[in-house]
Amino acid sequence: MKIMLSILRKTVFGIITTGLVLWATVWIFLQQPSFGQEPSGLRMERIKKSPNFHDGIFKNLVETPMKPEGVSYWKMGTTLIFDKDENNTPPMVLPCVKNNLQASITNKPVITWFGHSTVLIQVNGKNILTDPMFSQRPSPVQFTGPSAFKGTQICSVKELPLIDVVLISHNHYDHLDYHTIMQLKDKTKLFYVALGVGAYLEQWGIPLSKIREMDWWEESVIDSSLKIVFTPSRHFSGRGPAFNKTQWCSYVMITPQYRFYFSGDSGYEKHFKMIGEKYGPFDMAFIETGQYNNLWPNIHMMPENSVQAAADLGAKVMMPIHWSKFALSTHAWDEPIKRSQKKAIELHVKMTTPMLGEYVIIDSIYPVLKWWDSVKK
Repeated sequence: MKIMLSILRKTVFGIITTGLVLWATVWIFLQQPSFGQEPSGLRMERIKKSPNFHDGIFKNLVETPMKPEGVSYWKMGTTLIFDKDENNTPPMVLPCVKNNLQASITNKPVITWFGHSTVLIQVNGKNILTDPMFSQRPSPVQFTGPSAFKGTQICSVKELPLIDVVLISHNHYDHLDYHTIMQLKDKTKLFYVALGVGAYLEQWGIPLSKIREMDWWEESVIDSSLKIVFTPSRHFSGRGPAFNKTQWCSYVMITPQYRFYFSGDSGYEKHFKMIGEKYGPFDMAFIETGQYNNLWPNIHMMPENSVQAAADLGAKVMMPIHWSKFALSTHAWDEPIKRSQKKAIELHVKMTTPMLGEYVIIDSIYPVLKWWDSVKK
């Protein structure tokens, strides 16, 4: 009997000890500054007044299930891990262009895409940077997670010009990157974020005076040369177990001569037509075109939907983004551009397809080379 009690005590002690170690490990991991903090205090009071905030979370304009009916999160997770296309990542270094971003080459707007959703828009003497992501991995830590495709790290934050405006669409790791923000905070004048996301920036040491935190359809006039408009998207938010505690958005950029649209992440819905009717037509629309799957059709568009969104917006030119840097879904790395090009021809939507780093010059140069066809085994 004594032996049995001794074994029982040791077993219970072992279970408790293991549990405490696991709890401590998780707690320490969650203290990583990259996780950030959720909104509270005065920020939370403002959030509660938003017409898009209900029952403690942000909502989309239309009902947006995270997954189709009958599909489990287990199915989504196992598909993402075990059911990837054999060409999910490129078989070789991607062709890219390295330019001097400090140089002034024309009076017309110059666009430089760095892969995924990071775009530098240089217009009227202003430098606007969208969803800056210059780290190797879109992850809370840099030792694990999807890695940038070979050859795509063509630029460091140090090589960027001084940034007038950073636009952040939502708080997912591939759009709000802690390490990139820490490098940008002293060379950026203003950070524009959706409701609640400012809490992360404040925790990371960015002064409140540099943060512009707004709701859908609100406008911010920087000066006579640039106005920023917060517009809806159809997505979700979260950097941990809690979802939709901060908002997500798209952006309209208006200058006296030009108009641009940046989609952030979004499923297809009526908001594109609403935005186009109110603020279009656009000289260029940067539209999410990758990381889709039939298991999450409401929160990421299929390429054909992306082209339709450009048409709804009244975009004179569409630039597909959210592809060619990370494999965050199961499709072949170049499938988004091939499918969207085919649909663009059908809908008569003009599309530009620059290599990473290659200049696009509004009203002048719109690269259309099918450079991805040269990426072969």
